[in-house]
Amino acid sequence: MKYTLLPGRPFPLGATVTRKGTNFAIFSEGATRVDLCLFDAEGKQTDCVSLRERTAYVWHGLVRDIKAGQLYGYRVYGAWEPARGSRFNPNKLLVDPYAEAICGHVDWKSPIFPYDVASGDDLKMDDQDSAAGVPKCVVVDSRFDWEGDCPPETPLADSVIYEVHVKGFSIRNPQIPEKLRGTYAGLACESSIHYFKKLGVTAVELLPVHHFIDEGHLVESGLVDYWGYNTLGYFAPMSRYSSCGDTGGQVNEFKKMVKAFHAAGIEVILDVVYNHTCEGDQMGPMLSWKGVCNSTYYRLKEDNPRYYMDYTGTGNTLNVRNPQVLKMLMDSLRYWVTEMHVDGFRFDLAATLARELHDVSRLSSFFDTIHQDPTIANVKLIAEPWDVGEGGYQVGQFPVLWAEWNGKYRDTVRRFWKGDAGQLSDFANRLTGSSDLYQYDGRKPYASINFVTAHDGFTLCDLVSYNSKHNEANGEDNRDGSDSNDSWNMGVEGPTDDEGINILRERQTRNFLATLMFSQGVPMLNGGDEIARSQRGNNNCYCQDNELTWHDWDLDEPRKRLRDFTSKLVHLRLAHPNLHRRKFFQDREIRRRGESTIIQDIAWFNPDGNQVPDEVWNAGWSRSIAVLLNGQTLQVTDEDGKDVIDDSFFLVVNASQDGVEFVLPPSPSKNPWCQVINTEDIDDPFMEEKVGDKVIVGGRGLKLFSDAPRKRQ
Repeated sequence: MKYTLLPGRPFPLGATVTRKGTNFAIFSEGATRVDLCLFDAEGKQTDCVSLRERTAYVWHGLVRDIKAGQLYGYRVYGAWEPARGSRFNPNKLLVDPYAEAICGHVDWKSPIFPYDVASGDDLKMDDQDSAAGVPKCVVVDSRFDWEGDCPPETPLADSVIYEVHVKGFSIRNPQIPEKLRGTYAGLACESSIHYFKKLGVTAVELLPVHHFIDEGHLVESGLVDYWGYNTLGYFAPMSRYSSCGDTGGQVNEFKKMVKAFHAAGIEVILDVVYNHTCEGDQMGPMLSWKGVCNSTYYRLKEDNPRYYMDYTGTGNTLNVRNPQVLKMLMDSLRYWVTEMHVDGFRFDLAATLARELHDVSRLSSFFDTIHQDPTIANVKLIAEPWDVGEGGYQVGQFPVLWAEWNGKYRDTVRRFWKGDAGQLSDFANRLTGSSDLYQYDGRKPYASINFVTAHDGFTLCDLVSYNSKHNEANGEDNRDGSDSNDSWNMGVEGPTDDEGINILRERQTRNFLATLMFSQGVPMLNGGDEIARSQRGNNNCYCQDNELTWHDWDLDEPRKRLRDFTSKLVHLRLAHPNLHRRKFFQDREIRRRGESTIIQDIAWFNPDGNQVPDEVWNAGWSRSIAVLLNGQTLQVTDEDGKDVIDDSFFLVVNASQDGVEFVLPPSPSKNPWCQVINTEDIDDPFMEEKVGDKVIVGGRGLKLFSDAPRKRQ
């Protein structure tokens, strides 16, 4: 079938359905010719059209009568000079960098490598056609009835984030229709939404849903890329999570998922991977950017452009310094906000995006561009503030609009509850919003995304259960995965209750969850930690798409107990602005009846009831401390413009093995203290109990007291 080709327009890039047909546009500065290849539903090439128009290095044309659902790809001609960074090979079918849907899978047995694999010489071109082994792009009709969808716009300070895998959450849930399990629809079905609401989280942070591929070595081993940090398409939702097939239905299903979450008041945040792609280094496959314009899209070594700069540990690094690459990233971000209605992004290895030359720069073009973009500047921006390059650990160094995964919070809280010496001062900083990291550059406590566990590492259940990692199932002889700060040497042995449950493990789990929810900043809960999800000691489950990573919904009593405990913690936090302040603690001047009084937002106490002196903060022997959070000093107004006075809280933590007696100071309101949480109590940790002026906190225990307890529902 022959199609009529019109000049079309250079922008927008990608495939855009119009009244006359579909406009195709692709950027390639070094190309000498670009062919648009069209395919039928079986993947057979039916036609090939050369795009004759070129405007500002954009090759474009409007093909008459092409409609939504059409499959396509590109062949790009140019110089094959790998030693100079030019790797054009028209024998290789390429995925459109702006494709909004991608169909099919990579066949690693097909000739998808641009060089001669038999000789292993990446300088020698391979002339075999790769089309049979390369996924195809799908022309998408972007029309969708959002029915007045409005984003929840939850302030970051009031957020509780739940990091979750789309498939892992619902694939084993019997309350979800079998066809929908493991899909976008399953994640957002009525029973799932009910669970998130009951748990109390305000946002779900989805592990990567940009279309990704499984790495070749994993496929050979019978494994897959489960986490999804191997991107092939920055505009296309991953088709693997669609119950509607992969020829465009995944787009509408994703939109329906977001609409359902928004209707329930829950935000959707995406984990995005703009630092590298799935094409690897000079020995990797050619699937898209490498063949479209290698030297544009990737950072090559200046003294030898045959090779790639690698700040990510994956073989390549996107060249964000190039205006076209920066445009692609910004177009992608805007697309997911305006077309897919997502509420924010967590940037994987974000330090890579800040590298201008080799150093990480807070004033990089990427940050400048984001700050100037009214669409992106108004959504949640969360950085993973490190990469694997030199100087890549940048916690506390991102610009004012950014929040950060606070790796120092994770490490300190783990060390403190483990019982390590010398953690008291750092623990106090982490508990109160990490002012040492964020206060002096214009940011607030909610710049700190606090977490104890995440997808990368032990689950919380495993953290308190294993002395060392057990990654044997990954096929790398247990050499993969982090060793730092994950070895506990505690919790494996210990007394058990009548049900045989290890009391110390369960208590430590409650300690971690309570610490997380009572810390200033924004808590992020690792999906499944609230039901003691275990990966059997595997702290690097990136390739385990099976029961090792899936949520198990067959809950016994201890796991139900933990779920309910977590839910109550979340709701308690959200109910009290004193537990998630929008400003850092400081002394306040309070005027009453014409008199001025300086009172404290916060005060730290030793077990003897006296405030902590300077010499104690860094003393290696101290593992017990208490903090008073004064609810009468809040600088918060309600919807009627009235000042808010909240409960005051007295939080006592004891990371030593032995019990400690604490003297309670008078409450700011002069009301008696009442115990509202006790992590030592397995059966009813939220049982309210009036106390005197002294309490005993058992070994590795946490207690919370309030001066205005509420009757439980």
